[in-house]
Amino acid sequence: MKSKHLKNFYIFLVLLFLFLPIFILVVYSFNSSRLNVTFENFTFDWYLSLMDNVSLLEAFKNTLLIAFVSTTVSVIIGTMGAIAMHRYQFKTKKALDTLLYIPIVIPEIVLGISLLSIFTLTNIELSLITITLAHITFCVPFVVLCVRSTLSSYDDQIELAAMDLGANKFKTLFYITIPSLLPGIASGALLAFSLSLDDVIISYFTAGPGSNTLPLKIFSMIKMGITPEVNALTTIILLFTIIALSLFIIIQIKKNKKG
Repeated sequence: MKSKHLKNFYIFLVLLFLFLPIFILVVYSFNSSRLNVTFENFTFDWYLSLMDNVSLLEAFKNTLLIAFVSTTVSVIIGTMGAIAMHRYQFKTKKALDTLLYIPIVIPEIVLGISLLSIFTLTNIELSLITITLAHITFCVPFVVLCVRSTLSSYDDQIELAAMDLGANKFKTLFYITIPSLLPGIASGALLAFSLSLDDVIISYFTAGPGSNTLPLKIFSMIKMGITPEVNALTTIILLFTIIALSLFIIIQIKKNKKG
């Protein structure tokens, strides 16, 4: 009985450690004081002033744009790459398998400097496009790994059965293969989107003048002090995340009940 209480207490401490900072951030987004030291009075003023903070909203818009584009391209390249590596045997397959892990395991600062060197050597001007290309570079391996984990339990005989029934390769790919791999594709997409959304180091090395993102904007504000508008914006992002996650869980529960 004691071990059970100890286990529950340990879980409580872990959850407290994970979620207490988020809770404090949400609370201080309603603090009338500009300094996040003491809570003075409850107010919605920072949410109203957020609407006038053009630079912060512009950085957030750039972040979302980069995340959506890099995730879409990464999912397409990663899914096709994972299917090709699962289906075909070629001489450089083992080498390619090893190379896929490099963007994942190497320090971000090394990858950021490497990409900056490539853009400089090829005379590509640093902008939102270079940040997006950099994000695609480190997101693709994560998508490949997620899709390949789903492919490990995939039955290739389904495709053969579909082609025996008259489906060509393209119909088999879009109506059989991809729907069967949706859990892995969705996992890879969510992981890529999350990684792109909060990246700082690689974006720092590949960003040009005027191509600011939300993480870079917040990073540049640290020395002078982060304004409460940032707390308000992150609270809004957290709210939308909770709503989206809740809707996804409700849809999954309804699907399981129908099944």
